[in-house]
Amino acid sequence: MTFSRRAFLSASAGLTLAPLFNARASAATLPRDADVVVIGAGAAGIAAARRIQAAGRKVIVLEASGQIGGRCATDSSTFDVPLDLGARWLHTPETNAVVKLARGAGVDVTSSPNQKLRIGRRNARASETEELLATFVRATRAIDDAARRGDMACAAVLPKDLGEWAGTVDFALGAYATGKDLKDLSVVDQSRAEDRAISVATRQGLGTLMAKLGDSVPVVVSMPVTRVTWSGRDIGVETAAGRVAARAVIVTVSSNVLNAGTIKFTPELPKRQLDAAAKLTLGSYDRIALGLKGNPLGLGRDELVIEQSNSTQTGALFANIGGSSLCTVDVAGAFGRGLAAQGEAAMTEFATAWLTKMFGSDMKNAVQRSKVTRWDASSFVLGAMSAAAPGGQASRRVLAEPMGNLFIAGEATHETLWGTVDGAWETGERAADAALKKIGAVKEPAAEAKPAKKQKRRAPRSSSAGG
Repeated sequence: MTFSRRAFLSASAGLTLAPLFNARASAATLPRDADVVVIGAGAAGIAAARRIQAAGRKVIVLEASGQIGGRCATDSSTFDVPLDLGARWLHTPETNAVVKLARGAGVDVTSSPNQKLRIGRRNARASETEELLATFVRATRAIDDAARRGDMACAAVLPKDLGEWAGTVDFALGAYATGKDLKDLSVVDQSRAEDRAISVATRQGLGTLMAKLGDSVPVVVSMPVTRVTWSGRDIGVETAAGRVAARAVIVTVSSNVLNAGTIKFTPELPKRQLDAAAKLTLGSYDRIALGLKGNPLGLGRDELVIEQSNSTQTGALFANIGGSSLCTVDVAGAFGRGLAAQGEAAMTEFATAWLTKMFGSDMKNAVQRSKVTRWDASSFVLGAMSAAAPGGQASRRVLAEPMGNLFIAGEATHETLWGTVDGAWETGERAADAALKKIGAVKEPAAEAKPAKKQKRRAPRSSSAGG
């Protein structure tokens, strides 16, 4: 069943990364000039670099961390199957350009996960699931109606009689979908988001996919950029290993990194762009991975479970990943942020207690191995996915505006696919096209896997529930 058009967005990110997939350039081989310098080797940065290469221009990608992929990060060694520490889902696979690229790169795309609703220690009855679906419809209609009147907080416009489903709606449409609670989210941003109800994953992991897609791109890892000069005759970027001169610069770092001022700009970024980034801060979203002994939850392969909850102090379970005994519990929003701040032990304790509450098994004795992410503590990202504050939806377009020879890309700059891998990819290509228009292309860049025109969002459809 599909709970909601937004309930299973899950474009989160992870802190602990797998080893490098392949050798990358080092400081000793840092070039001193390029037509375009791309800052950040996530989905947007890789997409931009491939586009610029296709146009015959010289490009270099500078990545602050030791791993390409950005918020697409896969751990292939801790458990029996690859674990996506960051972004997990690709949406609307029939029109998603990244899905097509994945298949072309030999990365297996899975089917949509089975979805279940848990009420106490039992699966929901069909009538209860239908009631939740109807509640989701009412809530999203209220958000859509409010968006026509102006931009305000989602929580302020919800029906007052959601009753026992209020906590579930807040978690599913808020924290789980965006990393922020509904009181902190723009109704316009939510209303304009593309339908994301159909989600698929990759067996090898999205980090593995990004590594494959970036294999032919010149990337220097462990190379933080300290300053960008984007106007005048001395355009380029500065690093600890020296300066790289350029004709244009594309910045794909997260909105929180921009807000932190880690990268200095000469001249300073216009107040218009700084204000836009401040309204598009990242939500909090983390993953607690548990390698279990056997199948103590009694669930099937690739089952996604949420619970009827009276608060946002809950999680989302993805069980028996790829037919293995690996399960993950995702926590998000203000509750998830506070839990992650307490450290790995507190996160694992919550996950085992929460699963014990729902399934009645002694989960502590069933856990053989565990791993958590703490994205808010990652200095190279500082959070999960962008979520517009009330009144801030228009900031996405503002942040994407070209500024001389400087272009900003990344999921935060996409007006409808924010928080998604394909949204980030599309903005990278868009920024590359704008940079090429500015400096000129040697040859016409080849369009890669352009998706068909997306259909208009539809209200969630109900189907049979797990019993």
